[in-house]
Amino acid sequence: MSGSRRGYWCECWTTAVQDSAEQPAFQASFDAYSAAQADRWVAVALRTISPALDADASDEAWTWLYEDRLVTRRCLLRGEPCSVTITHATTRITWTIRPVTFLPLAHRQGVTLPACASSFKTTTKD
Repeated sequence: MSGSRRGYWCECWTTAVQDSAEQPAFQASFDAYSAAQADRWVAVALRTISPALDADASDEAWTWLYEDRLVTRRCLLRGEPCSVTITHATTRITWTIRPVTFLPLAHRQGVTLPACASSFKTTTKD
């Protein structure tokens, strides 16, 4: 594929620990172009929220930051997906990172659009 680029797709999801019927809630995503950038996204998030976490969750966060982060980086460099999970009170927070190939967006400049493109009308909210 011409112009494609390897990278990592990162997501953060939360789940209620005690309510198995509740669906996971999507919180954020990030496109990273290196393993270092991908695990840094998780590290920044963990450092940012760690003061608000309970003692057990804070321990989980700092254990990953100081001991398990290197394991995550190695997995990513081997092209393996990985995840980081901590549990705070009744909420499980999971960051996932998986290798992807980013495809380039098509440029429309200098290209004749199909006839149906002119029939598209934009709407505005009042």
